[in-house]
Amino acid sequence: MTTLALLLLSWNTADLLAACLHSIPDGAAGLDYHIIVVDNASTDGSADMVARDFPDVQLIRSAENLGFARGNNLGIRAVNADVSYILLLNSDTIVKPGSLRTLVRFMDTHPEAGAVSPRLLRPDGTPQPYAFGGDPTPGYLLRRGFNQVALHRHLHDWATEQTQPVDWVSGACLLARRAAIEQTGLLDENMFMYFEDNDWCLRIRKAGWKVYYNPQVEIVHLGGQSLKKNPKAQNAYYDSLIYFYAKHYGRVSQWLLRLMLPLYRRLNR
Repeated sequence: MTTLALLLLSWNTADLLAACLHSIPDGAAGLDYHIIVVDNASTDGSADMVARDFPDVQLIRSAENLGFARGNNLGIRAVNADVSYILLLNSDTIVKPGSLRTLVRFMDTHPEAGAVSPRLLRPDGTPQPYAFGGDPTPGYLLRRGFNQVALHRHLHDWATEQTQPVDWVSGACLLARRAAIEQTGLLDENMFMYFEDNDWCLRIRKAGWKVYYNPQVEIVHLGGQSLKKNPKAQNAYYDSLIYFYAKHYGRVSQWLLRLMLPLYRRLNR
């Protein structure tokens, strides 16, 4: 029985992907694991690099960029039925020695946990914002915007040392229990990017599981282009947020969101 399947979604990150793959053996030492790379139609030779340099990695080549949810679901469907845990791992991460083994042990000793995520570190070693958070209700979004603009602080302490149940954790490194996935379902493919992890964690919790943030484990997340500097990504972000509201909060809340969205976008700059 395989303990862990690692799922890496790749899109034009050949060098970062190679560095991530090189870091996994030390991070997963002592585990029975398998790696799957789903290449989202990269044009930088990422898929060929994996096939050439990492022959033990299962490579799935997509003919098109499927986005985060569809791409990861393609990989999840390829995971063998006997796998206990599935890890979503961004290709722009560096796995620290022993980190994945510690996450798996946490899940083993917390049978109520459907998912867990480690602390995400920036390249300079500081905690990355938005590693976890609360459900994006209207009140929550207003509090977050007010804290950022008026108080010049974040709503959450991402430098916390406390392992704690949270509403959601980042899909950049998210370890999910196979049983929770089977009960909850796959990622929602109606969202191309953003809020898939929020939605997944909410559904996992609704199914009776807990979602944990465990800062005792750390993963380096090199990160990509800032959302604030990428208009296409911003549009995808807010499109997914509107869809999330329609799905979980109903028409009235979606209407309220559309009214407050211009203000929220201004506060969230």
